[in-house]
Amino acid sequence: METIKKYLKEKCLDESQIKDFLETHGEEIKHFFVELWEKQFPKPAEDVPQTETPQADDSEQTVEQHENQQSEIKSNAQQEDMKKIGAGEQSDKEQAKQEALAFQIKNKQITFLNGKVNQEYCVDFDFEKLEIPEIAEVSFDKLEEIGLLYLPEEKKIKGMPTQAGDHKIEMKFKRKDWEEGKPLLAREVVFIINPDPRVLWSKNTPTPEDIEYYKLDSDKAFEKGESKIVKDEEIPRKDMVAASQRGRSHAIEGKPRDDDFALYFDSETEWYVMVVADGAGSAKYSRRGSQIACKTVKDICSKQLAKDGISEVLELAISEYQKDNSEKNRDDLYKSLHIEILAKAAWTAKNNIEKEATEKQRISKEYATTLLISICKKFNFGWFIGAFWVGDGGIGIYRKEPQELKILGVPDGGEFAGQTRFLTMPEIFRDRVRTRFEIVEDFTAVILMSDGVTDPKFETDANLNRIEKWKDLWADLNGDNEDKVKVDFSDDNEQSAEQLLKWLDFWSKGNHDDRTIAILF
Repeated sequence: METIKKYLKEKCLDESQIKDFLETHGEEIKHFFVELWEKQFPKPAEDVPQTETPQADDSEQTVEQHENQQSEIKSNAQQEDMKKIGAGEQSDKEQAKQEALAFQIKNKQITFLNGKVNQEYCVDFDFEKLEIPEIAEVSFDKLEEIGLLYLPEEKKIKGMPTQAGDHKIEMKFKRKDWEEGKPLLAREVVFIINPDPRVLWSKNTPTPEDIEYYKLDSDKAFEKGESKIVKDEEIPRKDMVAASQRGRSHAIEGKPRDDDFALYFDSETEWYVMVVADGAGSAKYSRRGSQIACKTVKDICSKQLAKDGISEVLELAISEYQKDNSEKNRDDLYKSLHIEILAKAAWTAKNNIEKEATEKQRISKEYATTLLISICKKFNFGWFIGAFWVGDGGIGIYRKEPQELKILGVPDGGEFAGQTRFLTMPEIFRDRVRTRFEIVEDFTAVILMSDGVTDPKFETDANLNRIEKWKDLWADLNGDNEDKVKVDFSDDNEQSAEQLLKWLDFWSKGNHDDRTIAILF
């Protein structure tokens, strides 16, 4: 065996390749030498008796002739064997080379970055970096079936993956001395293509209409502020738009939308009312709680803002505070706004939810909901915006030019991340100041959002105070987004409701809650 190892070393094979060759072909080598030995030293026939040395005569061979004949036979046999070895030497050498190269390819670490369905894929692949100098060309079999192509001139694998899964692809290698008809070397590699999460979350099972408190899976509304005529001049009024979309987490399971909203504009008093409520996902009937809250607040606010004696007192307090923002004037305005309008509306909503729960012999906690309220009116000195805030989400006054931002409250945080407070909790009307107000010269938009919008667009509660985030949100609403969905905020555009609903379908990894937004613009 040492002789064979020496011979293979002379053929430029390293120790590992020799070891692999001998282990693979050991039995063949053994068989070859046994056969060769038997030819050179045949066993005597057992049925032929041994005889004395024959006597030479004219009709028989002499010993010398016999020896010469045996020598010639031996020589011829050796020549035949050598011919066989010589003829197979080239074949064996080729096979050894092919197998050594195959072994080298097999043990090379070749991995590719994971792809994702419907997402551009591009990775560098230069086979020369495999450091196998005998290889002149590489190809991939059926790579295009999963949406990818190998571009050797660019040394890249590119494309748009179409199929999720672990795809076994055969790589084929051509040696530099490869000729037509000769076999190619090959090995298997795996391309892992992850599914498009949008596809995983695309299932949209309608909410069964026979459930208690059935609600449409989406809703939208546009409230036009009719222009008014002042001294023969038409003065446009701002409009309101709102949309609410069931979250993907609910859509997959066929569960109802928990969010709700309400809009109201009184052309006589010129007060705008916007309400957004987010029913608690943990509360079985929160969809009804949010619905009761929005309807109640809309009814109470519209009624109180039109009531003689209340609207006059409120508007007088607003005017006095605008002239002199003293502590006394602030307190007077706060009391009028809080007691007679916002807190009264929220308190009535809470009572109406408790009444519903009592009638159904349930606890009010099962109807838990957040609540965001905003009332707005334009005065000759600017805009007044009042707000009441329970729970998470956000209320903001955004002005694009010049850049200005006012946040009308603070999100309620619970004991743990993701927790919040709800209107049905007993401490809501005593644990903090929930009514706030601002007077601004003008604004681009007053926006109320449930956390289904604030979580993906602002990431943290602290970011609600960053004007850059509101600037990005407004640009997003105006079409600067991946899906190029634009809401047209031009005056009197009733299509903005449908556009806003479509915008709410934006993709955000890990954010699949119900989404509701209301905008005065």
